[in-house]
Amino acid sequence: MSIVKELIDILGKKLNRAQLTVDDVRIGVFYTAVSLSDGHAGVAFTPRDMEDTVCCPRSAAKMPASGKLKGAAAWDIARYALSDNSLKRSVGIAVLNALSARLFEEETVSGFKIYPGKDALEAIDIGRNDRVVLVGAFTPFIRKLKQEVDQLCIIDKHPQALKKDEMSMWRAPATAPEVLAQADIAIITGSSLVEGGLEDLLSYCKNAREIVLAGPTASVWPAPLFNRGVTVMGGITVDDAGNLLQVVSEGGSGYFFNGPARKVAVIKNRLPS
Repeated sequence: MSIVKELIDILGKKLNRAQLTVDDVRIGVFYTAVSLSDGHAGVAFTPRDMEDTVCCPRSAAKMPASGKLKGAAAWDIARYALSDNSLKRSVGIAVLNALSARLFEEETVSGFKIYPGKDALEAIDIGRNDRVVLVGAFTPFIRKLKQEVDQLCIIDKHPQALKKDEMSMWRAPATAPEVLAQADIAIITGSSLVEGGLEDLLSYCKNAREIVLAGPTASVWPAPLFNRGVTVMGGITVDDAGNLLQVVSEGGSGYFFNGPARKVAVIKNRLPS
């Protein structure tokens, strides 16, 4: 079972398929946000490369429910996360993050610990000599990791996202199996839940001491990911859904932490050594 299918199954069972509807959807330039009828909200990365949405008529065919998402059953829209269309997947993952937020409130957690206000890098020990591989050019992490480690590789399909002094760290996506196999610490951006390929990326991290999934998209219920080797998830907790949706619809990205949301790290329980 894929990560997304397992996530939908777990949330459905644990929430008893609660009768929830979609209250609002915003597909912004950088992020997509969804709020539900119970007040919970979630966000997901909005894909940049949408070859399957090249013009208005074809885009309309790919998102046939546009204008009709409000009031739709949340569980129906959650299944968009299984779509072949990346824009639909973004909406579906945002719904799964909103449903996960409800479960975090309702469920007595076991198997992991939650640290509000902490990001993923603060939740792991990184040594100067660790070989760190970052999948996705996540600027805040690059800035911090450049100061902390001597061996940093950045896998991204857009090398132009990096600064001139970072180009020596760049690796093409095709090198992921080899590069991730050498990582002591692997950090994968949550956007991979939308863009696809996460299962493969995790399978390459055979020797990693820590496998981190990070970013606002990485706010889903963690069990399916922890079962596949992830040790830390760094996502967000939404405090003000209305404000968050406004920020997203106005093209915001790094402004979540100025009011509408807080960072949160979810750490898998470690076995005693």
